[in-house]
Amino acid sequence: MKNFKIIDYKEQHQADFARLNYEWISKYFTIEEEDRKTLEYPQEKIYKTGGHVLLAEKENEIVGTCALIKVEEKVFELAKMAVSPTVQGEGIGYALGLASIQKAKELRADKVILETNTVLAPAIKLYKKLGFKEAEVKESPYCRCNYQMELILE
Repeated sequence: MKNFKIIDYKEQHQADFARLNYEWISKYFTIEEEDRKTLEYPQEKIYKTGGHVLLAEKENEIVGTCALIKVEEKVFELAKMAVSPTVQGEGIGYALGLASIQKAKELRADKVILETNTVLAPAIKLYKKLGFKEAEVKESPYCRCNYQMELILE
């Protein structure tokens, strides 16, 4: 039985959204300017363009995040997925992924894309479990991106 819930982002969650993402990014990579813009100003970078953020809450604490960033009319990027190391392995990442895919469908998306790095093997395994397939690597605003995936929605 899961002991967490998926909730919609509200402005008071910005610090948690930033904290969880800065934590994992700085563990594996360097924080880039595009990270700062998105994490510090999600209202402008995500919501004003038609995107959405979901969070995982456990015992009144935000322990996971996942954003959908609109990149084209019917295409969203799954981005800024983070799960606190203290709760990894509890299915939170998978639940956030499923909820994000459902939200993309509600937003009338035809496709969800994502950018990652091959060093993040557990994340890539999760994305494959969610149905994502490897895609051709296109230009990215992130230096760390060396692997891209997509999910065609029905």
